[in-house]
Amino acid sequence: MSETATQRLTADPEGIARAAELLRDGQLVAFPTETVYGLGGNALDDRAVAGIFEAKGRPSFNPLIVHLADLDAVKELVQWSDLADVAAQVFWPGPLTMVLPIREGAKVSKLVSAGLDSLAVRMPASPVARTLLRECGCPVAAPSANRSGRISPTRAEHVLETLDGRIAAVLDGGPCDVGLESTILGLTGKPTLLRPGRVTAELLSEALGRPVMERRDRDQISAPGQLASHYAPNARVRLNASEWQEGEARLGFGRTEGDCDLNLSPAGDLVEAAANLFEYLHRLDSSGAEVIAVMPVPHVGLGVAINDRLSRAAAPRG
Repeated sequence: MSETATQRLTADPEGIARAAELLRDGQLVAFPTETVYGLGGNALDDRAVAGIFEAKGRPSFNPLIVHLADLDAVKELVQWSDLADVAAQVFWPGPLTMVLPIREGAKVSKLVSAGLDSLAVRMPASPVARTLLRECGCPVAAPSANRSGRISPTRAEHVLETLDGRIAAVLDGGPCDVGLESTILGLTGKPTLLRPGRVTAELLSEALGRPVMERRDRDQISAPGQLASHYAPNARVRLNASEWQEGEARLGFGRTEGDCDLNLSPAGDLVEAAANLFEYLHRLDSSGAEVIAVMPVPHVGLGVAINDRLSRAAAPRG
């Protein structure tokens, strides 16, 4: 873990080169993807991966996603399949993670998979992330760049709120476009939605030509983002608020009868709401309110992923 203030690097050639150098040296670097900022470490380096868990305060049984620059690099780590090939052709690079069996002899740290015989892999679409991955020349394990269980970061300043001094650098590429973590598709057996996201179950089923099963909450943790309490602000979160209570910070959606402090999307656009979700939770949490009340969000399409994050943010904390 870093003992000095975290460097804030500009996402230009010089800054990306410095970030790549730090990753190769076993240091931790937060970087932007199209979804959220990731906390990157060399996935081949046990000490670097252990540092990710330490910096985040993350349970070691919670696996990490490995980010890679191209398909050849992915196939060096996992057992590829026809279904994976179809999903990659449609959705990569982009906000989809696939969980596949680890290839025998893959050199990735066993800490990344949390002892499982599968590995979560992704090719991000962000130009900054892709340039960084090509330049560092190694697979990069990267959960969201925040203390474990807290609100995910969609800006560099969100990273610094909880990780300043705990990591070597943050590569500032501006706000993330999608604003929700990647969809996770399990392909170790029947196609299973392990975590909802921008790529919906309907889109996956259409692309694969078969239904995609849903994970049951009682199933063993097999991918990131499955802990009951996750993405949580300091304030308590009250869901499906139909009216406001005194002293609450108020998060709206769509047309509202009364005033709200922030509105995820006045037009009721789920894409806009997803992009704003974590940013607005950060803002309302910084107001000092003890409760953040959230209006209902339709549980269809991308709304499923939004409600997944909100329900985990509102869950009782251990």
